[in-house]
Amino acid sequence: MFSADEKLVLELADALTATPSKVTPELRERLQKRFTTPQLVELGAAIAWENYRARSNRIFGFGSEGFYKPKAEAAG
Repeated sequence: MFSADEKLVLELADALTATPSKVTPELRERLQKRFTTPQLVELGAAIAWENYRARSNRIFGFGSEGFYKPKAEAAG
């Protein structure tokens, strides 16, 4: 369903949006092998912006529209 690059970016998104963030040296190394520094800057900025928007929506009580289901929830 997703390409190898897309899966790597999704892994980055999960790591960056965790509290605290969980970008490991191993993940950083894999990203640097595949993407240039300018590409990583763009990816990091886009992920951080969307995370900011999602978290700030809580101030106004905006919740999820139900599109995402955590693995445990989706399996059960």
